[in-house]
Amino acid sequence: MASFLGIDVSSRSLDALVRPQGIKIHVSNDRAGFEELQRSLGGRSIKRVLLEATGGYERDVMHFLQDGGYKVIRVNPKRARAFAESIGVKAKTDAIDAEVLAHYAEVIPDQSTLRISPERALLRELLQQRDRLVQQRDDDLRRLKQAQSRVVSDFLKANLQHFKSQIKLVEQAISQQAEALKDERVTQLVQVKGIGLVTAGKLVTLLPELGRVESREIASLVGVAPFNHDSGKFVGKRSISGGRFEARRSLYMSCLVAMKYNPALKARYEALRERGKVAKVAIVACMRVFLVRLNAMLRTGEPWLDLVLPQPKRT
Repeated sequence: MASFLGIDVSSRSLDALVRPQGIKIHVSNDRAGFEELQRSLGGRSIKRVLLEATGGYERDVMHFLQDGGYKVIRVNPKRARAFAESIGVKAKTDAIDAEVLAHYAEVIPDQSTLRISPERALLRELLQQRDRLVQQRDDDLRRLKQAQSRVVSDFLKANLQHFKSQIKLVEQAISQQAEALKDERVTQLVQVKGIGLVTAGKLVTLLPELGRVESREIASLVGVAPFNHDSGKFVGKRSISGGRFEARRSLYMSCLVAMKYNPALKARYEALRERGKVAKVAIVACMRVFLVRLNAMLRTGEPWLDLVLPQPKRT
């Protein structure tokens, strides 16, 4: 009989439940706990394992189970909570969450979270560190403009010099790690105007499906696919929802640059603005087209060509 495993993850422990047997397992969130969890499963046929994204605390157990041959699905906590409410579960404890996740694992469409190699994980961590340093630099730049005393200004200027040197060092490490990764998609992406090494690295680490799935799926994964809001005779405005925020943010910035160099993309943006679309809506529409074209380029292995875009439909 097929079983389903739900795991509620915290920084120190894991609460798991095997459905439909109802077996509850509580172990530590470390290597010893993972091995104990595996022993507790007793050789049962686990069809799917489901856990929530918890800021990275789930990564080690997810990788351990993936290496052990289990099909693991990682979901956004909002989706898991919405599922709990849909089945009438209002209370929330670690044990209850594990039970809900096991139930969710039983009914969710078959899928799995891709296994990230150590090389790709390191590149992702370096990119995240660069983002943190840039954020700290920008924060101190704003503080410098507001500083009233010379003493504070000097401290802030020293910080800015430190951040500048650290960002440079991290970018060197990113370049070295991108080469070590040996992912041809990075080489292809940086050939596109608007995409630098940092953005290319983010796209292949945050969006490993890029170039490997259909256009509709990649647009949905990033969160730039419009969804209908219709009911009966009512036809509502389509809007985007969900998706991977960090990947979408990187795509947004690269698309802004690409619109300056790609005549077709720029023309599409201007046509949408002339038809009354607000700037952000027009940009998102261009982001979707830009992403789909990048996805097609990586799937086929063809070099980047200027976009040939259809005129946007009148609405």
